[in-house]
Amino acid sequence: MNRLSGRPAIVTGGGSGIGQACAIRFAAEGAPVLVTGRTAHRLEETVSRIRDAGGTAIHEVGDAGDPAHVQAAIDRCVAEFGGLRIFFANVGNTDSTLPFSEQTVETWEAMYRDNVIPAFLACQRAGAFMAENGGGSIILNSSTGSLRARGGTEAYSAAKAAINNLTMNAACIYAGRNVRVNAILPGLTETGLTQPMFDWARREGKEDRIGRLTPMQRPGFVEDMAGTVAFLASDDAAYVDGQLLAVDGGISATHPAGRFHY
Repeated sequence: MNRLSGRPAIVTGGGSGIGQACAIRFAAEGAPVLVTGRTAHRLEETVSRIRDAGGTAIHEVGDAGDPAHVQAAIDRCVAEFGGLRIFFANVGNTDSTLPFSEQTVETWEAMYRDNVIPAFLACQRAGAFMAENGGGSIILNSSTGSLRARGGTEAYSAAKAAINNLTMNAACIYAGRNVRVNAILPGLTETGLTQPMFDWARREGKEDRIGRLTPMQRPGFVEDMAGTVAFLASDDAAYVDGQLLAVDGGISATHPAGRFHY
């Protein structure tokens, strides 16, 4: 399948987890990919995996919340690949499990800095380029924790809720200019951010309980996210814009007290 052939892509946070999986999927579907992140050796691993599979990839080290870095990544993508058609603003962070009464202004500022600002810059900088150069698809990474209470820590959930609203606003900002903006809302997925939870469950012999509350009876995998992001990047989603797409095994459709009989 080559749905993304000839469509240059940028993936922030492309050195691990969902970002790495999406970069690899983009390349497998024909897109030349530029991955960005703060850790060079992780980006190099992603690039190596893509090239070993016959794809095209380069990397750019930097902070996705820094306007200069984001612009430099866009400029390099255009210079080396001839354009920019896909931007997956994947990078983000979660906070500690401090009780609400112990959280500080700095805690909340850090969450917005690490989650909302990179998404804003993606919409502003990539969107502006795409609007003047034939269009494209921007995908933001939110969370099902943005939808209801207790889906994540308070600051993290609030920051992801801001991304949801940004998704809808950005879709309207670029109305009529062939720039689509959507967001995925992953459920519990094994990544660097959630690794401690998965490691604890394995140590305690409780791995089979992870994801049991979902109708699908399992946690998410990064490949689940990559397939959805590739869909949103492709013409198969040509009439999908301003949407918040939960990729969560159905958990956001349920009540926490619900019981399943399968």
